[in-house]
Amino acid sequence: MKKTLIIGASGGIGAALARASAGDDVTTLSRRYDGFDVADPRKVDNALGRLGGPFDLIIVALGVLGTPEKSLSAIDADAMKEVFSVNTIGPSLILRHVPRLLAKTGKVAVLSARVGSIGDNHIGGWHTYRASKAALNQIVRGAAIELSRTHKGSVCVSIHPGTVETDFTAKYASRHRTVSAPIAAANILDVIAALGPDETGGFYDYAGKTIPW
Repeated sequence: MKKTLIIGASGGIGAALARASAGDDVTTLSRRYDGFDVADPRKVDNALGRLGGPFDLIIVALGVLGTPEKSLSAIDADAMKEVFSVNTIGPSLILRHVPRLLAKTGKVAVLSARVGSIGDNHIGGWHTYRASKAALNQIVRGAAIELSRTHKGSVCVSIHPGTVETDFTAKYASRHRTVSAPIAAANILDVIAALGPDETGGFYDYAGKTIPW
């Protein structure tokens, strides 16, 4: 039986991933049910330090949108700090524990967003959210390189789940094609299952297609 760790399991996608992984030996962490506050380094270290592993699959399903800026003049330092603390710093703190928690041929998937792609940015705006996800992708890329030295059969990737019907996207999804959380979860798990060590360090969408950095 595959051992799976899902972090952020009380969110729309995280909860759906937990349900879709019901046939596995699943461990979940969330702020709502476990007091797992990704913005608090001590809570991250305490929670992950209690876990034994090794896990065959670790999924980090965290994120906050904040208030997307329409112009540079709308950038606010305090709001930017809050978004980065959850979208970038929090997952980075989690990844510090992954070398100990991950099986040698295990897989790590961190949920990112297509708008974090610098090469795919053609309309601007959403500066803080975009930047936080672009920074996250760099962290994941670096983690994949490091893991490939100690976990030679491992996979560590960023995945864009698509625009999913959750509270997270409710205010902003009207102009985009959306999918339900269960469908998004199934897509994510299919993509992860299809990836091998040669694809580690990549950025993929819900259909397994590569997204430009």
